[in-house]
Amino acid sequence: MMKRNIGKLSAVILSTVLFWTMAAATGSAQADGADSQEVTLRICSWEEYIDLGGWDEEETIDLESGDIIGRNSMVEDFEKWYYETYGRKVKVEYSTFGTNEDLYNMLTLGDVYDLVCPSEYMIMKLMAEGRLTPLSEEFFDAEDENNYYIKGVSPYIRSVFEENEIAGEPWSRYAAGYMWGITGIVYNPELVKEQDASSWKILDDPSYRRQVTIKDNVRDSYFAAVGALKSDLLLSEEFRAQPDYKKRLEEEMNDTSPEMIAKVQEYLQDVKNNAYSFETDSGKADMVTGKVAANYQWSGDAVYTMDQADEDDFTLAFAVPQEATNIYFDGWVMLKSGVEGNDAKQHAAQAFINFTSRPDNVIRNMYYIGYTSVISGGEDGRIFEYADWCYGAGEDEEDVTEYDIAYFFTEEEDSEDYVITAPADQVNRQLSAQYPSREAIARSSIMVYFNEEQNEAINEMWISVRCFNLYDVPVWAWVAAAAVLGGIVVFAVRNVKRSR
Repeated sequence: MMKRNIGKLSAVILSTVLFWTMAAATGSAQADGADSQEVTLRICSWEEYIDLGGWDEEETIDLESGDIIGRNSMVEDFEKWYYETYGRKVKVEYSTFGTNEDLYNMLTLGDVYDLVCPSEYMIMKLMAEGRLTPLSEEFFDAEDENNYYIKGVSPYIRSVFEENEIAGEPWSRYAAGYMWGITGIVYNPELVKEQDASSWKILDDPSYRRQVTIKDNVRDSYFAAVGALKSDLLLSEEFRAQPDYKKRLEEEMNDTSPEMIAKVQEYLQDVKNNAYSFETDSGKADMVTGKVAANYQWSGDAVYTMDQADEDDFTLAFAVPQEATNIYFDGWVMLKSGVEGNDAKQHAAQAFINFTSRPDNVIRNMYYIGYTSVISGGEDGRIFEYADWCYGAGEDEEDVTEYDIAYFFTEEEDSEDYVITAPADQVNRQLSAQYPSREAIARSSIMVYFNEEQNEAINEMWISVRCFNLYDVPVWAWVAAAAVLGGIVVFAVRNVKRSR
């Protein structure tokens, strides 16, 4: 009896154990199945704006803290990291756009993305139109070891994103910075004087007829034209001594009064007649091949252009206009049309921002595309180490200068930890384009969001400049056109009468 009861008890125990084991296994399988469901993340960014991998061994960045090399594409590495870190698969569908306006048109026509990377004024526009999903509270948790963005974003950049608002909400609630820089003039110092390159007026200077290029988009060209037209005001000591100088500068550089728009149209017509071309990307090659002597450029592309010229033993330089410079930002934002209501997509999108903000990945992207990341690294010193690796003078160099970029890396005003001993000529070359001086930053202004009425006005102006301006047609041309039209009408009437 006892043996039988023990046998029955053993059977019950065994059955119970098997039941719960199978239940646990089933639950685990279901959990694994949920985790293994692949999230598709649709990302759209600028062309050639992320490391595509495939580096040669000699391209290895050999920092004292360790080597960095891009073997795979950043997207491939993210997909692998995401699965290893969170146990969920993600598939990135990565596409590109050419201008902010192209991106906006794509969205208007119905293209759907989860994460996009426009510039500051387009971020403001998308915010104002209610198209964006805010970043989650978890994204800003600095205690999370994988939140590389909030732990490493430059204190200077963070303050800009927190201080600028749309409808009472700061950029930082909806946008995480990616790259930043300023605008200026890349020039051939053998053909162009530094003084001339340091003014927006070079664009219509007849001394450089057919030797300069200008950006083929309305916002950048408008900014440069305003800088040239208001040069006397912007350079005056009285204006710069104003206690609210930065605010006044922003107002002046974003002036869309009818009078200013008319002046800009006239000025850009003169530039059109003087310039070699309006361009978006070809200016880099035109500078390197010597087709042009000066090129209106974003600082990141300026670095690339000067690097390419150096490879051909052809020296180019970079000047920041004394009137003012545009400080621009490209940043990641999540679109409601893509991620709203989908926690898995939002998590993956925010993880992508954090992955590209990890210091080693920041360095890879900066090396690959030439632009400057908004990430300074926080307690991780590799990004400053990389800047010194790029631009620090050799031990035997004598003509050197101390270049202070502490404003970007720390909130400590008197810090001496972020000074690069660089070759003297780097003050107006790659280093000053990659990390603008305090003086250049002091005269920088953002492009603010223009409302629908303002956009319509400057777009009409731009069409007149780029396509055809009826007001510029001389009287004799109107007379000739009228004569030709009259002749056509007479000829048509005669043919009708004959046919009758």
